[in-house]
Amino acid sequence: MEKLMSAEDVADLLGVPINTLYQWHHKGTGPTCFRVGRFLRYTPGDVRAWLSEQKGASHGHR
Repeated sequence: MEKLMSAEDVADLLGVPINTLYQWHHKGTGPTCFRVGRFLRYTPGDVRAWLSEQKGASHGHR
């Protein structure tokens, strides 16, 4: 099992504020995540998959 990533880890990786991740979670966008208590947690595979989708989507809008 992969180690879970915190919101801080993902925000740092993506270069976005933590509040953005919480907004994405509320809107149902952004990488798939789940709550452990009051904290958002991410699997590295879900973050990689979401990044791949974003790269694919950005190529379609050129």
